[in-house]
Amino acid sequence: MSRETMEAVISFARRFPFQAIDITGGAPELVPDLPFLIEGLAPLAPRLILRTNLSALNGAARESLLALCVAHRVVLIASFPSTNPSQADAQRGAGSTEAGIAVLKKLNAAGYGVEGTGLELNLVSNPVGAFLPVSEESAERKFRTDLRRKWGVTFNHVYTFANVPLGRFRTWLLRTGNYERYLKMLTDRFNPIAVERLMCRTLLSVSWDGYLYDCDFNLAVGRPARDHKVHVSEVRELPGPGAPIAVGEYCYACTAGSGFT
Repeated sequence: MSRETMEAVISFARRFPFQAIDITGGAPELVPDLPFLIEGLAPLAPRLILRTNLSALNGAARESLLALCVAHRVVLIASFPSTNPSQADAQRGAGSTEAGIAVLKKLNAAGYGVEGTGLELNLVSNPVGAFLPVSEESAERKFRTDLRRKWGVTFNHVYTFANVPLGRFRTWLLRTGNYERYLKMLTDRFNPIAVERLMCRTLLSVSWDGYLYDCDFNLAVGRPARDHKVHVSEVRELPGPGAPIAVGEYCYACTAGSGFT
């Protein structure tokens, strides 16, 4: 994301009240002007979230970014697929567990995930393969026990999400003949209660070049909000109640089981 687009996003957040602002992407830590974006957005919402893949926070070059997150009480959400190194490394690559644990320990040392500091560290776990996740309650119990016992690491919460059949996962499903079976699994587990809490009903996603989408997954497939591209700098009012939301068959991943909120 360019500095110009960041300025447009900050101006947008200044015009409209948001309860939370979530900075996400493959590795937002690698964007050179990320500190500018954090400093601009932090005063504009009660909750500022940074999603990290952990490895991008490693190294001395990221110390100033971590200090900035601490100063602005930025909530960190880190992807950590499993407390089993074999499973995690199979999904993320050899050595990813060891590298991730090293960063989690560094975050704990800075106060993140430590009781009483107010610095929130949450973990996200996705299944390895064409399966639905276990409940967040059971996953959180296991993660809390394993991380503390094996590595002395603490955190606040665990979120478990179904894998969305897009991108490389969709390619793998098609290549292995699992695509239709996985979609049926998602539709069979449709939960109408989850629909009430779908993220697309209460958020707007902004792409790296500043265009609006109903959710990150519509962004991933290039399906803009209200079927036409609108730049964040052009928005003068937020969508009202009942505004249409673009959908696709991948949306069933957000309505299966506990949902994807």
